Amino acid sequence: MTERVTFRSEGLRLAGLLHRTDNPLAIVLTGPFTGVKEQVTGDYAARLAAEGFTTLAFDHRGFGESEGRPQHEDSQGKLADLRAAVGLLADNGYRVAVVGICLGGGYAMKAAATDPRVTAVAGVAGAYNSPAWFAERMGLASYREALRGMLERYDEFLPAVAADGEAAMPGEEPWSYYSKNTTNWVNRVTRGSLHSLMTLDVLSARPLLPPSLVVHGRKDDYCSPELATALNADETVWLDCERHVDLYDAEPYVSQAVAAITKFCSR
Repeated sequence: MTERVTFRSEGLRLAGLLHRTDNPLAIVLTGPFTGVKEQVTGDYAARLAAEGFTTLAFDHRGFGESEGRPQHEDSQGKLADLRAAVGLLADNGYRVAVVGICLGGGYAMKAAATDPRVTAVAGVAGAYNSPAWFAERMGLASYREALRGMLERYDEFLPAVAADGEAAMPGEEPWSYYSKNTTNWVNRVTRGSLHSLMTLDVLSARPLLPPSLVVHGRKDDYCSPELATALNADETVWLDCERHVDLYDAEPYVSQAVAAITKFCSR
């Protein structure tokens, strides 16, 4: 049974889709930068519900049908949203796992590290961001200058995706996915959101994780396989994807990811 639900996070109303089953294990989904529940998290939620899990896909604050500052990435706010989503299910007697796709993979790990109600965590094509890793590759001076520019233009908007030209996620690959999945999705985001991305430290959460799974493409131009390796999850499944977005909606990769999550969460 699928139903639309609302719940509160720090006073903000969040909108979600809940797939109920008889399974006492529920999975909370969190997804890509700027993503909404009608995109990849909703698809994974439906696929995992078909495997017998209760699942919840929802819109984080400021995106989709949820309240909050429009089109703004708030790292601490998103973690609060995940705590609220976990609470919605845990308070109703479920054991709860968190599964994140793309940027959601990093948030899933951060949330699981600090919430003892989360019994397992998985990331799919995850962004396991590390400010130190960014600074090392960009050069510290360039990294700090990039942050300065984001802060100076913090409230300005730019496109979330664009096939050509400036965007938060530039290039044909993200455009190929988001341009055909626009229900409740808006193609813009604040420049301050990029500051949240570039300062999010996921790798430091590793020692605090419950049982963890990473599913990642051997080739990924948007979420580094090197950082996926550095996370050192309890189990890592490498898939022969050609593109990051293959793990959003392309076969056989989505089925392989769902199978890996199902096996991992059924133990």
